[in-house]
Amino acid sequence: MMEVRRATDRYPGGDGAAGISTRHAFSFGSSYDPDNVGFGPVRACNEESLAPGAGFEEHAHRHTEIVTWVTEGELTHRDSTGRSTVVRPGDVQRLSAGDGVRHVERNDGPVPLRFVQMWLAPRHALDGSDHPAAAAEASYEVVRAVADDAPYEVPAAGAVLRVRRPGAGERVPVPAAPRVYLHVVRGDLRLDGAAGADGPEEADGDAPGVELGPGDSVRISGAHGLQIVAGSPGELLLWELP
Repeated sequence: MMEVRRATDRYPGGDGAAGISTRHAFSFGSSYDPDNVGFGPVRACNEESLAPGAGFEEHAHRHTEIVTWVTEGELTHRDSTGRSTVVRPGDVQRLSAGDGVRHVERNDGPVPLRFVQMWLAPRHALDGSDHPAAAAEASYEVVRAVADDAPYEVPAAGAVLRVRRPGAGERVPVPAAPRVYLHVVRGDLRLDGAAGADGPEEADGDAPGVELGPGDSVRISGAHGLQIVAGSPGELLLWELP
């Protein structure tokens, strides 16, 4: 099964007067749709834009894996684990909230900041089990200059993130995971094999495919033989999910 969600389908959020603009892929805050609360462990995929000097003041999270991908500018991050870092394009930032953590996210630079932030529920939160992770301490890391197709694992959620940056005309296979969440950061792309999505014979370009652009996303379950074809240089985030 496959569901395409367009950039125009995202729920608007943020505070324009404070220089904050947000577009939510899933139910978030006051935007609630009972049929759109998550996909596997993914609970949020937010496109955030912060003007110079704008930011999210100190706030709390718990039992959430927060993964951030900066697309433009620099994100200044401070949290109660004692870390203060600057996250730049090409870096993956992960904050595991554990039992609870507080943090600040700001644009202290001179140019607009844009980033994609994804929230994943840890496994124990999904299955209701009394897992030791339910009492885990918060943890934090930044992986600098993530290479194309290098797997970034989020073990608590059983998920793996791959960043792909195809050149024009290049084909990128969609991972054959039980579930895949695909988010387009930039570029004009086409998802081939989408007509039936049952086997590799449908990914040879004969099927019409689905055109995708920045901000579009696709939720894929149990599909194999899918490929992304780049019409222009692109960047996409591919989550392999349990």
